[in-house]
Amino acid sequence: MSSTSKRPHPASSQTTAAIIESAMAAMTNTASPALFDVTIICTTDDYQAAYWMGRLSKGICKRSDDASSAGAYPMVLAVSEDWSSASGAGNGLGTLYAFQKACRVAKEKYGVDLAAELKDGKVSAALYHTAGKGTRLAPLPASENNNKPGVKLPVCHTLTDGTSEPITVLEAVVRQTGLYAASRSGRLSVFWGDQIFVPTAPFSYVPTHHVDIMCTLEEEPPTEKVWKDKGLEKYGVIAVSSNGDAAQVEKVDHATAMRMLKNLGDIGRVGPSLGSFSVSAKILEALCEEFKGELKAKDGKLDTDPHFWMPLTLPQDEYISLMSQKGVEDDESRSHHMRMTKMKDAFLAANSELGLFGAVDVGSNACWWDYGLLKLYITNNLKLSEDGQDADLLRRFFGVTSRNMNSEVSGVTVDESACVFSCKAKSGSVGAHAVMASVEAEEIQIGENAIVVNCVAKKIVAGKGAVLYNLVSESEEGITAEAGDVIVSVTDTEGSSMLLKSKIDICGGKAWKQVLDGNSVSFEEVNKQNRNADVSAIEKKRKELFKKASSSFGL
Repeated sequence: MSSTSKRPHPASSQTTAAIIESAMAAMTNTASPALFDVTIICTTDDYQAAYWMGRLSKGICKRSDDASSAGAYPMVLAVSEDWSSASGAGNGLGTLYAFQKACRVAKEKYGVDLAAELKDGKVSAALYHTAGKGTRLAPLPASENNNKPGVKLPVCHTLTDGTSEPITVLEAVVRQTGLYAASRSGRLSVFWGDQIFVPTAPFSYVPTHHVDIMCTLEEEPPTEKVWKDKGLEKYGVIAVSSNGDAAQVEKVDHATAMRMLKNLGDIGRVGPSLGSFSVSAKILEALCEEFKGELKAKDGKLDTDPHFWMPLTLPQDEYISLMSQKGVEDDESRSHHMRMTKMKDAFLAANSELGLFGAVDVGSNACWWDYGLLKLYITNNLKLSEDGQDADLLRRFFGVTSRNMNSEVSGVTVDESACVFSCKAKSGSVGAHAVMASVEAEEIQIGENAIVVNCVAKKIVAGKGAVLYNLVSESEEGITAEAGDVIVSVTDTEGSSMLLKSKIDICGGKAWKQVLDGNSVSFEEVNKQNRNADVSAIEKKRKELFKKASSSFGL
């Protein structure tokens, strides 16, 4: 797939349909799930690392009963990014640092030399970047005590003990990306923790490059018209030559891109980068060696696109020109390009069996669901109640076979388009296209397009389009949200809770430092208060409070 001549191109809609069907079958195979041998989670702190080690090992990544022959695999290794500066290592150094920490955990916990296993091609490994504040998803990550990948979706999955609870964003991502595991023995794959997709291009392939990056390649050649029509000047773009070699440019017009990419030769196809990539064990080792000073000192901030891939694939002058648009001094860019070129030349001289940089096309018509912004969290969760192929695929991915599953709501008037999962209620109504999961109340009045997740109260009233999340109330009046309200609860280890409010049209990133109506503190302040919270203990406490409230209402 890294080479356009080798990639089986979807020649017809039937072929595309077959690829989608194959992908869906693999992603929804609960008996034998497609998983990487090693799943590495890069988190914000050690409490989150412990949480994910436990949750994934007992859930999505649990070894099957007959997996004794597989030894320690599948293995979950969660590590925190304890970098020297608050701004972090960047996803470049952050990837190298997390891998090295994971190798130490694998040795200490399982007696496994992960780097050696990877180099020998015995295992596949995937790393998921989840660290960060999640400002654009606020206030939902605050309700998970800054455990951003632990944000719940309004659809439930069955746990190993037979109980049902909302699936988290990260669990959905791990399940989806396992598609690529079979093709990537001896490689480390790197994904972001808040996006899932269904490819429309073949996902089974033989890697032809030490680095390959996921992208959505356009079907047409990269003419100026295609560039403008597709708005490619807004993206990081991957260009693939006729021999399969690729290069990356970022946010430039067609003429500039063609000039920068002239060394690539005949450009066959281009498309936006998805950022996710995989690297061979050999180039991973080379990068760790090149940046061993920074990694040891936990110092510096380098991202993969501007600091790894672009200097490795662009001529020096073009790289300097591109980085100057980012405000980087020419001398700094020249020095970094020379450093990367020296590393590249030495590496390829000793490892010429693969090309350096290639592309993995997921298909220009891939179904894509992003949960990293509040607006998209709402849009993509409401899709569960909609009609159409995209909505059908989403429901199938999450195992939704009916709009009403595992619920006791016989006394409730539920609109036929609404989704009700693992809920209990005695009376009330649920409006059109509302989506709710793990909700228990005597009475519910849920407006159309409302989303209610993991809430319990005597009475729950949600206006049109409202979002209610992790709320527990034992009061007589219960919980009430007006149209467009977003209300979450932030709980501490003692079980004390505070409400945090927003509106569906407010971007948490822009309002991060503001004290919004109905709140006593800003999202930023709550984030500070939540730092190094014991998320496992808090989740246990939250479940106890939920059960206590539910029992008090006789549910």
